[in-house]
Amino acid sequence: MLFPAARRVLPGGDPLTLHIETAHQQVDELVTRLDASSADAPDHAALLERTFAVLDEDVRSEEDELLPRLQQLLSPRQLRALGRWWELVRRISPTRPHPLVSRRPPGQALSALPLTVLDRGRDRLQWLDEVTSGWWGEWFAWADRALAAAAGAVERLPVLQRGERAATRQSVRDSGR
Repeated sequence: MLFPAARRVLPGGDPLTLHIETAHQQVDELVTRLDASSADAPDHAALLERTFAVLDEDVRSEEDELLPRLQQLLSPRQLRALGRWWELVRRISPTRPHPLVSRRPPGQALSALPLTVLDRGRDRLQWLDEVTSGWWGEWFAWADRALAAAAGAVERLPVLQRGERAATRQSVRDSGR
């Protein structure tokens, strides 16, 4: 909701949102790599540090550039409406990084429902794994891997990659992974 509004109303909104989308893509790629790495792997600490640095830059771009510029051009009523839409979309959006999915419509919009269902299912499984004990842990881990694989398959659907800009295209698309 935020980026389309910024592209509509801000002079130079498209380059600014593209810069932020590129940072979001980097964060998604780094978090995906972190999820796949072990905490005791030799490069884990450096990967974690890089993730936080890119995330910090991303947050600064949004809070120091994008939001103040929107505040200058939109009325308080428009800002509140944008905030309500953002909150609604946040509540029904995927909760995990999906670096292969487009950051812009139509891929972004089409991917929301299936990835949200899969992500929230994984979130629930992780929560259940934390609050229960016993033999369920193995089943939860298996189910989580199955949902992760399903999300990966959904991400790779060509229609969900439509609308992507070259600057935010993930490297694994080109590597065939």
